[in-house]
Amino acid sequence: MQVIVHGGAGGVPDDPDPRQAVLDEAAGRGASAATPLDAVESAVRVLESSPRFNAGVGSCAQSDGILRTDAGVMTGDRSVGAASSMPGVEAAVSVARSVLEETPHILLSGVHAVDFAAAQGIDCEVDLWTDSTRERFADADVPEGDMAAQARWVQETFGGATADPDAEQEDAGAPAGKDHDTVGAVARDGEDFAAATSTGGRWLALAGRVGDVPQVGSGFYCSPAGGASATGAGEDIARVTLSRRAVRYLEDGMDAQAAADRAIDEFGELTGASAGVIVADRDGTGSAFNSDGMQTAVVRE
Repeated sequence: MQVIVHGGAGGVPDDPDPRQAVLDEAAGRGASAATPLDAVESAVRVLESSPRFNAGVGSCAQSDGILRTDAGVMTGDRSVGAASSMPGVEAAVSVARSVLEETPHILLSGVHAVDFAAAQGIDCEVDLWTDSTRERFADADVPEGDMAAQARWVQETFGGATADPDAEQEDAGAPAGKDHDTVGAVARDGEDFAAATSTGGRWLALAGRVGDVPQVGSGFYCSPAGGASATGAGEDIARVTLSRRAVRYLEDGMDAQAAADRAIDEFGELTGASAGVIVADRDGTGSAFNSDGMQTAVVRE
């Protein structure tokens, strides 16, 4: 089994070593799994359970003060499952896998996704807050009121979907270096692939906002040629379907590193925003980013 994981593209963390240790654990956990789908779920679950990443525990609060999680998974035969806007759900990747295996659908959202998760035996009453996110949300001084008032505040504060993430953190009290810390994994065993991506969203986005992560081809993608998981400025990733773009280059004959580099170069040219992507093919793995940093880990067994 070959597994590559990422901890998100964004700022450089103040203390990278503990985060790297969790990433290494996640890659190792995935590499010991039985199938690529087992591998990406196992790896991402390690990251979702760590408050050091913006996924599961420690997710970002939305404008109404609720933390909602999203995730998507896909295999090389193009089987897909995704789930979004789930309060109280740490194991978002496991919900996405259940959608893939237990329904004829691709994506479930909101309260119905939570109800479905509960029916699958997944814990839906997890406290996803940390002391840091509670403090920063209190300091952000988000206005109370209806959705129209919150929408005006979000627009005024962030200046649109492509606002500089560093400015977002300064203006709205986001956890430093965590705004884009979506997590993901890609695994290969023989000719079989799987990819998964999970997130706690964008700090103080409008309540109900769904970014790239659970959108097929944007936050994640797989085909018989390989798989990819993306992270970064979600709206822009969705506009250019970054993960699908990277896998298409695999299909065109590029290796994993060349496909990652090409996808990020084009992403930057098209959007001017920051992102990262990890890629796996039959011969190896690759990663690229145009943000200040993106930590990864790779294990081959």
